Amino acid sequence: MNPIDPNAEWLEADGLGGFTSGTVSGIRSRRYHALLLTATTPPAGRIVLVNGFDAWVATPRGTFAISSQRYGPDVIHPDGASRIESFEHEPWPRWRYKIDDDLIIEQELFVPKGESAIFISWRVVAGIDDAGQPGSPTPATADVRLRVRPFLSGRDFHSTHHENSSCRFDAEQNGERVTFRTYDGVPAVIVYSNGQYAHEPTWYRNFLYSEELARGLDAVEDLASLGVFQFSLSENPAVLMLAAEGHAITDIESIEARHAQVRTIEQARRKYFSTPLERAADGYLVNRGKGKTLIAGYPWFGDWGRDTFIALRGLCIATGHLEEARDILLQWSDTVSRGMLPNRFPDQGEQPEFNSVDASLWYIIAVNDYLLAARKQPTLTDGCHTKKLSAAVEAILAGYNGGTRFGIRADRDGLLSAGERGQQLTWMDARVDGREITPRIGKPVEIQALWLNALAVGAKFSARWETLFKKGRVAFESKFWNEHAGYLVDVIDCDHQPGVVDLTFRPNQIFAIGGLPLMLLSKGKARYVVDAVEMLLLTPLGLRSLAPGEGGYAQHYEGDSRARDSVYHQGTVWPWLIGPFVEAWVRVHGANAAARKKARARFLPPLDEHLNHAGLGHVSEICDAEAPHTPRGCPFQAWSLGELLRLERSVLA
Repeated sequence: MNPIDPNAEWLEADGLGGFTSGTVSGIRSRRYHALLLTATTPPAGRIVLVNGFDAWVATPRGTFAISSQRYGPDVIHPDGASRIESFEHEPWPRWRYKIDDDLIIEQELFVPKGESAIFISWRVVAGIDDAGQPGSPTPATADVRLRVRPFLSGRDFHSTHHENSSCRFDAEQNGERVTFRTYDGVPAVIVYSNGQYAHEPTWYRNFLYSEELARGLDAVEDLASLGVFQFSLSENPAVLMLAAEGHAITDIESIEARHAQVRTIEQARRKYFSTPLERAADGYLVNRGKGKTLIAGYPWFGDWGRDTFIALRGLCIATGHLEEARDILLQWSDTVSRGMLPNRFPDQGEQPEFNSVDASLWYIIAVNDYLLAARKQPTLTDGCHTKKLSAAVEAILAGYNGGTRFGIRADRDGLLSAGERGQQLTWMDARVDGREITPRIGKPVEIQALWLNALAVGAKFSARWETLFKKGRVAFESKFWNEHAGYLVDVIDCDHQPGVVDLTFRPNQIFAIGGLPLMLLSKGKARYVVDAVEMLLLTPLGLRSLAPGEGGYAQHYEGDSRARDSVYHQGTVWPWLIGPFVEAWVRVHGANAAARKKARARFLPPLDEHLNHAGLGHVSEICDAEAPHTPRGCPFQAWSLGELLRLERSVLA
């Protein structure tokens, strides 16, 4: 049987921004772990409708739990997690609970793409033969009953829920269908089952979420439970469907037939993907209006501009899903404002936030990648689409060249100046108590690499950008190269003061060599940079955001939000940076088949192993700077997975 990491997390995304997630043990450790979490205005407006459930199996020998919860101060009850014999997360989560030597219960769940719904089923496995297949029925399976009690809230997915008098405990029953509506203005929960519903309303209090406790956040919750669904497993497998009103098909004649139909469709859909990694990538692709976008990370991020365009290159373009890439790029092309693309659409529908200097530049890089890949597929070469994408590229470059928000403008040396106090415009964007931890005002090194690459892309559409590109490229090497140290400085003209430089050793310099189409240094200097980054920043799971020995270097990312934000880019490892680094390493080691083979053997195995931990089948947002490099942040991060896919399918192919 498979070894079980009880704290590892699984994810089922619905393609709308909602999702189902939890742990292998079944013990919910985050407020985001939920059975039915719906996006009311896809992909935003996310609400937890059904948080989880308890389940018990009754036989002539007694009643046995097949679920567990954590309650304050730190009590695990009931003991269902102790009965887990095996767990699999492909093609969807499946548990086997050992009741006794003669009886095993299998539980599986899946979320159908494009619906805010979840199907859960349980069946009796009457012993296991030598091949691992269900054996013959025994007396122990002759009378097996199942009770399932869902836990409901109806809250914002960032919040917690507490006992109150406004929560509604009524249920509307109609055949196989039961409807719960905990609050006015919140989508009702539509439940279909092939069992019987018994209305037994009560509060379950004091759930404790260990991950939120460790993060210094509200970690205690009360949940409403309106009743119990009862099934006879001796007769048929039990089927339960939970759906959000208005966001799923809920007009169903037979839940058993519907379950079988959707399961077959979903199984075929998942088999379409060539690898589990590619299938995991599909979970980040979601609807926005009539178009598409990418979720930056589960469970708490929405669709962010910078993250979308970085992740898109691996999740969609490198995997050959070019129609999806095109739809995302076209969707975002309408949001250009004064040369800038929004970096974030707030989850509750407020105005988009234009607070990133690099989101627009990454967009241009993604457009270039897409257009190059689309040449190989004539059906995608639509002149109207290309014209719209090139117009967005032109609008971005023109806006930046002429000057836009937050001091973003092309300087006389051809480089891009950006920043002002109170704003964090680069990817190192943490703030604590209103103070920027890494302000990086002036001319940050990776912004110049992006700017010059974007100008080179723009020159393909308009020759007017070629002169500015050539000027900036000459200035880049002469101004950023630190001859004494043998690496690139992180920021020049700090705080817009000519000649003032920031020599802090960070990973941003790697983008001058890898991660982008152009290598901006001579091969000799590039090798110095790659060697220095490898020596000081490389870990098995990515690059440190700050070199050990630098002021403020932090070995671990932990504590409350203030403590964590203070060290977010102060040594914390970022797996997404492994893509630019490995590409740079290959380029300075010959850029040939031998170099690619060596890089694949050396750098990919730790990441492949990581797929079996933290977020199963995915790559984490961040890790600790020092061994054992504990995964932190979002366990399911789009650009982390995207860069691994870009390496596998493109850079090292």
